[in-house]
Amino acid sequence: MTAASDSGAVTVEAAISLVSLLVVLAMICGGAMAVGDQLRCTDAAGEAARLITRGQRQLAEEAVRNLAPSGSRLAVRGEGDTVTVEVSAEPLGGLLPGLQVRAEAYGVLEPGEVTGHAEG
Repeated sequence: MTAASDSGAVTVEAAISLVSLLVVLAMICGGAMAVGDQLRCTDAAGEAARLITRGQRQLAEEAVRNLAPSGSRLAVRGEGDTVTVEVSAEPLGGLLPGLQVRAEAYGVLEPGEVTGHAEG
């Protein structure tokens, strides 16, 4: 074999390795952003649980809109004198199909407060 017949192989290998490197980098960035969205959901769930235990459902919904990723959903379940709050979202606005981040927080209702067992 001569050197002239192998000259295009290096270019193809370089192109394939460059594309592979970009794909891996994109996956790492997407994963890091999904972790960030998970942390935002955790913060929003904790804040919403604190507000709901004080009877401030409207402020809890506003906190989720402000703290959680856009398009997040708030679900509230009450059982006795406790409340469970769940905030869920699709990270990166749904760019990672099949992946959903969610966080739960628990709280004990303040005396005199009622959950209403509502989901929303």
